[in-house]
Amino acid sequence: MKKLKRGSRLIEMTQFLLQRPHTLIPLTTFADRYQSAKSSISEDIVMIKELFEEEGLGEVLTIAGAAGGVKYVPRVAREEAEAYVAQICAELGQAERVLPGGYLYMSDLLGRPQVVREAGKLFASVFADRTIDVIMTVETKGIPLAYATASFLNVPVVIVRRDAKVTEGSAVSINYISGSAKRIQTMSLARRLLRQKARVLIIDDYIKAGGTVRGMIDLLGEFEAELVGVGIFAESGDAQDRLVDDVISLVKLQKVDERARVAQLTAGNFLEQLTSKQENDENEH
Repeated sequence: MKKLKRGSRLIEMTQFLLQRPHTLIPLTTFADRYQSAKSSISEDIVMIKELFEEEGLGEVLTIAGAAGGVKYVPRVAREEAEAYVAQICAELGQAERVLPGGYLYMSDLLGRPQVVREAGKLFASVFADRTIDVIMTVETKGIPLAYATASFLNVPVVIVRRDAKVTEGSAVSINYISGSAKRIQTMSLARRLLRQKARVLIIDDYIKAGGTVRGMIDLLGEFEAELVGVGIFAESGDAQDRLVDDVISLVKLQKVDERARVAQLTAGNFLEQLTSKQENDENEH
């Protein structure tokens, strides 16, 4: 790459980092790429780091030593998170979204790239400090959320199927109790998709009783994999005897009046997790 003026180099370096989250990039990569001295690159990194922190874009971590470099970790400012959650609550609270059984229609929201991308960034922010090898979801509506989160954490996605696919080779299948229908169903995961003892983050669109998520957790046991967290776009607030604890949700469906077609939504526990994490980070600094 040809040598750039400093302003152009800063813009290109910023874009380079944004496209490679959670990736350790040696300073020599930048020095060779821009034909610049490491001292100049280090100064540029400091400027980018300050800008990212001021604008709430995330952290730029510098790792010292021969094997060191720089790493971009996406973060979300609380103000941005609050605005996003408020917008989602307002849209999901529309009367025409109320469905029989106390559910809400969300498919159109999860089909909007910007909505899904921002949700993925929120999940990636709160789970940023956990060691994650792979993100798991079950077909179908959780897939966009899983890929959006994975893009910010720089990890692969595995998709649990309702039925085993011949094209995926041998698979592990288990039965689970559907939380909504209270009936036995089956889910499958190809053996080649998940290595033994992998650290897994589960991402899904909705949880009520938690039967589907519980099934995915049980499936992890067949691979001796470790669950490191569960992120949910929307959770029901009136579920009795939920089968899963410790989920982190973006929004919470507190109450649904099917007759009046009214849904009451609030922010999920994500904001609490985000605030607690930011306070801990500030105390460490």
